[in-house]
Amino acid sequence: MIELIRASAVPANLMQSAARGALSVPPGEMLEILVYLATQSKVFGEQAALTLAGWDEASSRDAAANPNTPKEVLDYLVAPQNFRPPLLPALLGNSAIGEESLSFLAAAISRDLVDVMLKNERVMQSKAIVASLASNQNLSGIQSNIVEERLASFKQAPVQAAGESAMEPNLESAVLSSALPDISDGEGDAELAAYLSANAGEIAAEAGKAFQVVGATQEEAGGDTASAAPPESKAPEPAPETTPKKQANKPESNVLERGSALQKIAKLDITGRIQLAMKGTKEDRSLLIRDGTKIVALAVLESPKISDGEVEKFASQKNVLEAVLRQITIKRRFMKNYVVMRNLVFNPRTPLDVALGLMKNLLVNDLKNLSGNKEVPETVRKLALRMFKQKLETKKD
Repeated sequence: MIELIRASAVPANLMQSAARGALSVPPGEMLEILVYLATQSKVFGEQAALTLAGWDEASSRDAAANPNTPKEVLDYLVAPQNFRPPLLPALLGNSAIGEESLSFLAAAISRDLVDVMLKNERVMQSKAIVASLASNQNLSGIQSNIVEERLASFKQAPVQAAGESAMEPNLESAVLSSALPDISDGEGDAELAAYLSANAGEIAAEAGKAFQVVGATQEEAGGDTASAAPPESKAPEPAPETTPKKQANKPESNVLERGSALQKIAKLDITGRIQLAMKGTKEDRSLLIRDGTKIVALAVLESPKISDGEVEKFASQKNVLEAVLRQITIKRRFMKNYVVMRNLVFNPRTPLDVALGLMKNLLVNDLKNLSGNKEVPETVRKLALRMFKQKLETKKD
């Protein structure tokens, strides 16, 4: 049946039954069909997501624990926005679920579930997952101490790759320090160390990637002051009697400063850009959030210096990776900010499943505006209109 549905060879009435979980197929196949509809169908996705949220716990647990469960289903179950707490032990014990997925989950779960993770052997043997737990805003004091002690134990016993020279890290540090600006103020050192440790594998895999800006303008793509600054021949000289000199120079100064920041970033390797993302200036973060290398862009959101205003802006940007917008929703601190949540829903680049999951929190006027926003997907507009009418009726009652 799943193959017929993928091929759009099933009539609409049967698709409606599928979205409600009412097909006469084995539970495992029904779960796979629902996940497919929830993530791929614009027409039946909303109903399928609602059905999955209330799906039988026993069969969901069986699927979560089975390494042979289709990857799409496991990815759906372990995603923070779809996660059901009773499934956690089964997900942790499933070898088919990678550390990266569990790391995303570890950063967002509640305090009670943190205890479950801390008692799990797989979790405590993974630097990546433990480091993600360290970034969880829900940790109690005791939990934080356990996580910090475990991270410290990893640092005391580093694993050296076969054939790797003990001198290589020192050489890398020397090269890095020569290119980086002076940001050794001590702030963010712990967060930086945890992030580098948690993502060591991905950083190594992406090591050769140069800085590329998502949705770069011609000036940004050039990456140097010469290309960033407008040619003098095209810039008319302002008349002294009408335009103060200070005002005339201000735009040029801003462009030069931005060009300088691009130059600085372009010289850095991936580790240097991560360090700058977490410890640099607001200007650095505004550029690095658009880095085409995901691991660098996500590092911006881990910076202890990042402000709510910056995140509000990032949530509305169309020139960032989808992974950045998805990661914002995992951070409890960011999602307490209504403006961030609203900007994500109104951003046409936000993944559909994320936008649909956040809409229930929007105010009536925002739902009304969203229903008429032609930039967002039609599914979002239709659901916004339906929710707007429902809330109006509730108010009347």
